[in-house]
Amino acid sequence: MLSHDQIWEALDRLAERHELTPSGLARRAGLDPTSFNKSKRLSADGRLRWPSTESIAKVLDATGASMEEFLAFMRPDADLSKQLAAPQESAFPQQGGSIPLLGFAQAGAGGFFDDGGFPAGQGWDVVEFPAAPSQKAGVYALEVQGESMMPLYRDGDVLIVEPGAQVRRNDRVVVRTNEGEVMAKVLLRQSPRSIELMSLNPEHPNRTLELSDVDWIARIIWASQ
Repeated sequence: MLSHDQIWEALDRLAERHELTPSGLARRAGLDPTSFNKSKRLSADGRLRWPSTESIAKVLDATGASMEEFLAFMRPDADLSKQLAAPQESAFPQQGGSIPLLGFAQAGAGGFFDDGGFPAGQGWDVVEFPAAPSQKAGVYALEVQGESMMPLYRDGDVLIVEPGAQVRRNDRVVVRTNEGEVMAKVLLRQSPRSIELMSLNPEHPNRTLELSDVDWIARIIWASQ
């Protein structure tokens, strides 16, 4: 009999294996980012909440793991290095410090990102990143175009973005809306329903977006200036 703790432990270990938080794993699977939060594992009256079979199926599809591999994560004494295959390869080979690069104007178009906000498709360039991509799986770069992010970022600066990383208040983030608008802002506040963003350029207004209108949000971890 599988226990509640075993199921959640397996999801946590799968997330760690892909260098993701539980929220990042949910986002990669196309689920609500809060789906796997620890606060969601018990109801207000103390009843156990279980992840749905549909959620688990989406997670396995997004990470390339099999059901057998997922079940192996439920055994804390198992030697997973021998039982599990390497993470599913992305469309971008991890060679040296090269990561995918895309212009901000292109980022709003379709076909460049998957449902989890990770780089996909064709048309990407590459840029050298001062850390091996294996240490930050899924990172990519966006090139600033125009003066809308002055004075912090100038035209031609390159922003390194980590999709799936947990975002916190005052983090610099890139946000893409369902309408294809892409923007770099500072995260002021995030609630279960909306996010408040501060503009980097004082000439541009701050923004408040409903989470239902947000395609994805990713943390800026480095900038080349």
